[in-house]
Amino acid sequence: MALHLGDIAPDFRAETTEGPIGFHDWIGDAWAVLFSHPKDFTPICTTELGYMARIKPDFDSRGVKIIGLSVDPVDRHAAWAADIEETQGYAPNFPMIADVDFNVSKLYGMLGADVSGDPADRTAADNQTVRNVFVIGPDKKVKLVLVYPMTTGRNFDEVLRVIDSLQLTAKHKVSTPVNWKPGENVVIAGSVTDEQAREIWPDGWESPKPYIRIVQQPS
Repeated sequence: MALHLGDIAPDFRAETTEGPIGFHDWIGDAWAVLFSHPKDFTPICTTELGYMARIKPDFDSRGVKIIGLSVDPVDRHAAWAADIEETQGYAPNFPMIADVDFNVSKLYGMLGADVSGDPADRTAADNQTVRNVFVIGPDKKVKLVLVYPMTTGRNFDEVLRVIDSLQLTAKHKVSTPVNWKPGENVVIAGSVTDEQAREIWPDGWESPKPYIRIVQQPS
C-alpha cells in the first residue's frame, strides 16, 4: 500500500551495517531521510551513495539522520562500500539496511506483498521500484516522497532544499514559493487570516493578489 504525506512512517526492526535497529527509536527526536536502492553494485546508486556520504555534514547540521536500504545482505553492503569509496572518494558513513526479507520495501509500498524468495535471485530490474526517498519528521510522519527511475540519479541537493523548507514551515506560518532557497522571501500560509497575519507581521506584506502575501523569511 502506498504511503501518503502525513502518514505515520511504518516502524520496523532491521539489520544494518551499523547493527540492528528499531526504526522509530533510531530516529528519536530527529528528522530522517530513508533512501532505497534496488541492488548492491549498481552504477547509479554507487554515485548516489558516495555523494550522500560527502554531503552528510549538511544533513547533520540540520539535525537530519540518513539511512540507506538495499535488498541485499549486510556482507554485500560492506563489499560495495569499498567500491563506493574507491570510485567516488567517500564510503557510506551512515547505516545501510539489509532488506533481505523485503519487509521494509513492502511496508513502504516499494514492492508488492507477494514478493518473496532469495534476494540473490532477483535482478536490479526486478527491484526497480526500490528507488525512493522518504523524508520523515520527528513526529514520525512522512513529509516527502520522491520516486526515481533507475536511469536517473537522485538530486540530494534538492532534498536538502526541501528539508530547509519543511523545517522553516514547521516552525513559522509560511510557505515557500517555486525554486525558493534559504534567505529568500516566503509567502504567508493560506491558513492564516489577514487579521492573524497583521499580528505576526505588523509592518504588512507585499500582495500582488489578495491570496499572495509575500514577506521576508522569518528567522
